[in-house]
Amino acid sequence: MKEKLKIMYLNPVGFDAYDSFFTEMIRENKLPNSEVHVTSLPASVGVMDNLEYRTYNTLIASDVIKATKKAAQEGFDALIIGCFYDPHILEAREISGDMIVIGPCQSSLEIVTKLCNRFSVIIGQKKWEYEMQHTIKTYGYEPHLASFRNVQMNVREFQENHDFTASKLLEATEKALNEDYAEAIILGCTLEFGFYKEIQSKFMVPVIDPSIAALKQAEQMAFLKRKYQWTPSKIWSSEPPPEKDLERFGLFQKDYEFGNRILIA
Repeated sequence: MKEKLKIMYLNPVGFDAYDSFFTEMIRENKLPNSEVHVTSLPASVGVMDNLEYRTYNTLIASDVIKATKKAAQEGFDALIIGCFYDPHILEAREISGDMIVIGPCQSSLEIVTKLCNRFSVIIGQKKWEYEMQHTIKTYGYEPHLASFRNVQMNVREFQENHDFTASKLLEATEKALNEDYAEAIILGCTLEFGFYKEIQSKFMVPVIDPSIAALKQAEQMAFLKRKYQWTPSKIWSSEPPPEKDLERFGLFQKDYEFGNRILIA
């Protein structure tokens, strides 16, 4: 398709230092006809550099919804919520209009289960496991989950020392394959990007980078939206709030401003 696909990659924190990392990943992997905007939330949500805790996750909820509504108004085909927790994805889909909302976790699961029967997820800390397991179960993929393996690192540390991060991910992968009998690996954080090639070449199994998985699914769904008019359903459980209610309650009446925006044309 020669027609331009318009995609937003939302860094769902009020901390824009990660935007340059995501920009690098997208520039290397996007389709030529994809126009991708990397955005982050305004600092007013709190300058958290991670969503490892439910407390932080709750604090961004309102802005994720407002950012989704704004992206839809700007005519984006797809929005990626760039965190492996897929935060507030159902709420965002409800208000997204004709725009498709993509989550890195769901995208990774849909891809990996086409490549293997059992997979393991490499996570930063044990803390993450319970919430991610619940999400995987909700999506219906728990029967394929071999294990979680944590590397005892927080989100911020993944991109600080690449050699150290690679060694920890390689060690966890080896245990997942040899002790848990995983047949493929998902890297369980969008900040783990840049490492899948080294791990994949060493162990010769599929290693899914969730940021790339989300980008590729966003491009695919944007194409299907343009080509076949496959847009989000708006009936029954997918019904959005009535516009008259939004006006009556004074919701979304002010123009929303992102904290940062980088255009990758």
